[in-house]
Amino acid sequence: MKQVTVYDIAKEAKVSVATVSRVLNDTAPVRASTREKIEAIMQKYQFQPNANARSLLKKETGIIGVILPDITNPFFPEVFSGAEQEGRESGHTFFLCNTIGLHDKESEFLTIMQEKRVDGILFMGGRINLKDCSPALVQEVVEHSQKIPMVLVNGNLKDSGITRVVTDEYAGTVLAVKHLLETGHKKIGFIGGQSHMATTAVKIRAYKKTLKDAGLTVREDWILPDSFSVDSGRTQMEALLQLKDRPTAVCCVNDFTAIGAIKAAVEQGLRVPEDISIVGFDDIPLAHHVIPELTTISQQANNLGRTAVRVLRELMNKEKVKKVYSLEPELIVRQSTKPHEDK
Repeated sequence: MKQVTVYDIAKEAKVSVATVSRVLNDTAPVRASTREKIEAIMQKYQFQPNANARSLLKKETGIIGVILPDITNPFFPEVFSGAEQEGRESGHTFFLCNTIGLHDKESEFLTIMQEKRVDGILFMGGRINLKDCSPALVQEVVEHSQKIPMVLVNGNLKDSGITRVVTDEYAGTVLAVKHLLETGHKKIGFIGGQSHMATTAVKIRAYKKTLKDAGLTVREDWILPDSFSVDSGRTQMEALLQLKDRPTAVCCVNDFTAIGAIKAAVEQGLRVPEDISIVGFDDIPLAHHVIPELTTISQQANNLGRTAVRVLRELMNKEKVKKVYSLEPELIVRQSTKPHEDK
């Protein structure tokens, strides 16, 4: 049996497609007799408008595109989970794109999203986290944002004017360093993160400023960026532990590097936190399952995703929004830190 379309309904009812749309979506008055006729025809064919029909009638697809850099990093699925929960409440589905951190993949997915006529885009990671993003990469995103409502999540493109939803990573790092200072540590290192990424630069800046404000000297040999992986945390912690004068506590760029750092410390015969305290960042689900459970900074990943969709929905509805929505981070104290005693 042939699938009935809105055009078939309009033809049989001898009305325009726009009139069928008004009946389906109840967006404008329709004469009672006309409405009854259209509803009778829809009932006869058991007509249910599919996504394409809704797109035709409402000029919406009900789809939100999501660009993220690494689906294997638990932080991003946590953000997406919050976004999906919020989107489900408004009837939206999602088109999820994993770029593996490649800018050409981002470009490819942006084009596909425009072709698929998604209603809005959430953009995470990649170029929006670069410390110095090239004008061409910025302009490409700006041009897409002028056609499709867009929200940058935990990132920024300088002078782009695109709405952002972020967690204050600077404030989060200050919380982490102050926690170590308050527990008696004065020799604090920092490991992980790539130097060309803004998130790394922000965290190192906050780390240095907090130490200076406490009257402590910043030791550049205790700052070891590399990447965001468990292996990176392990390698950089091993390097720190080779130093004759080494820290008694370490701040890590994220929870993955913190887990690697714990592994390296234990392999070197140290006890965490008795011999060295370690703080992560993100509060991924794994953080409270490792041994010892990880003291970390929560970025409220789920709430970040929910907030991003709420703001995006306002943009899609052409409502007035702020340029930046900032969530406050939270210190989660677990077992990987303890008060330091000078030996």
